[in-house]
Amino acid sequence: MITTPRLLLRPWREADKPVFHGLANTPAMMEHFGGPVPQAKHDMIIDRMIDQQARFGHCMWAVELRETGEMAGVCGVRIGGHAGTPVPEELEIGWRIGEKFWGQGIAREAAEASLAWGWANTDRPRIAAWTVIGNTRSWGLMERLGMRRRTDLDFRHPDFAASDPFGAMIVYAIDRPA
Repeated sequence: MITTPRLLLRPWREADKPVFHGLANTPAMMEHFGGPVPQAKHDMIIDRMIDQQARFGHCMWAVELRETGEMAGVCGVRIGGHAGTPVPEELEIGWRIGEKFWGQGIAREAAEASLAWGWANTDRPRIAAWTVIGNTRSWGLMERLGMRRRTDLDFRHPDFAASDPFGAMIVYAIDRPA
């Protein structure tokens, strides 16, 4: 699907489910998502990505190392908003890179390729991303990508209770280049 010097961003396969769960379901990886979850939850996320790929031609793709074929995580663009929030139809960029790959620039390389794909293959005026305020690594990457904080789009994630701090989303966005 998308190749970079080190990475392949590709659609999900059924066989990816246990691999992704093993990669993503560690305390460090799930720190900003409320902690580790049952595999069925990650399977449901991948099923949604498979559906989005079929319906829209894009999703948050599986990220592989080109040299080895090893899964490094997930990155891409999807229709990511939730009804009842300020971002119901936003094109969302997102990433989760396995902790053994942290500090190697993989998230940035995958995100830059995903942004370029989004601009080349959609007519969206902007691409947005959201996370919790405590996820400084994620919003730090958003800033390095040229995204800017959009407090007018911050929202409470509907999957979390009103009192749950993991539901307080901060939003960053980048406008289509001229």
